[in-house]
Amino acid sequence: MPTRLSVNGTDHQVDLPDDVPLLWVLRDEIGLTGTKFGCGVAACGACTVQIDGEAVRSCQIALADVWGDVTTIEGLGTPDTMAVIQQAWVENQVAQCGYCQSGQIMQAAALLAETPAPTDAEIDDAMQGNLCRCGTYPRIRAAIHMAAARLSEA
Repeated sequence: MPTRLSVNGTDHQVDLPDDVPLLWVLRDEIGLTGTKFGCGVAACGACTVQIDGEAVRSCQIALADVWGDVTTIEGLGTPDTMAVIQQAWVENQVAQCGYCQSGQIMQAAALLAETPAPTDAEIDDAMQGNLCRCGTYPRIRAAIHMAAARLSEA
């Protein structure tokens, strides 16, 4: 029986086995390739998406275990406007190779939703499971602080 899944505000019917990881549902079935495959064991964070606002590793969430609305990197902003966190990412030139960045941004967006003015320690704690081979961690922290400041002004 097909499974109903809400992704970025759009309902999808997918006819896949219950144990298929959400990552592959998003990429292969729905065609949203912004979420990346990294390690497959939830250790790198490249596949981070949000379910009901909670940052999760989509490689380890089975289709049957999705408990709410899914937001991917494609769903953060609008077709015409980047989300504040995405704008801060660009302005701080965070991305180098860029592979991990969608997962980093999704984790950061969840952090800011829960903690509007995070300290360096709170950022480090929230972001520790998202690995960046290029080592852009200082830029990531700066972008999160910039986005937090802009969101507090809005």
